[in-house]
Amino acid sequence: MKLIATALPDVKLIELEPHEDVRGFFARAFCSKELADAGSPFEIVQANLSFNYKRGTLRGMHYQQGPIGDPKIVRCISGGVYDVVVDLRPNSPAFCKWTAAELTAQNRRAFLVPAGCAHGFLTLSNDTELLYMMGAPFVADLAGGVRWNDPAFGIKWPFAPDIINERDASYPDFRPD
Repeated sequence: MKLIATALPDVKLIELEPHEDVRGFFARAFCSKELADAGSPFEIVQANLSFNYKRGTLRGMHYQQGPIGDPKIVRCISGGVYDVVVDLRPNSPAFCKWTAAELTAQNRRAFLVPAGCAHGFLTLSNDTELLYMMGAPFVADLAGGVRWNDPAFGIKWPFAPDIINERDASYPDFRPD
């Protein structure tokens, strides 16, 4: 497992370091000690799956408000997504900035998303599935979101979504507190 810095502080791209032979490969996908040693401690308390039928499905941009933020590690296990993280932490030097990466079943990358950041994705293929390893339990009353095309962030998506639910499409313009 290798952690790669992104344009946002604390947001890391996780790449596997496979050990291959004639059978295939074996790779560490998660190691709490390695993450802690790299300054990104993470404890898995919940795991979620997101399955998406069609290419062009957009989910997000979601986050969980304090006092219980929702750090997560997101990995695409089938298909592919354009995965985006927006830093909503007011004291962060990257406040309102975003980073993105393609996560696919083939590249086996994952995003480490800290609490206080919004997360969303656009599916690049049909039958796409993501695995979320959560560092905090979901609390419905703390769930929040920002709009995927809010000019406050200027996210550059590879194409416009074909499928998006009403809630995600209608978040108001972002206004920092």
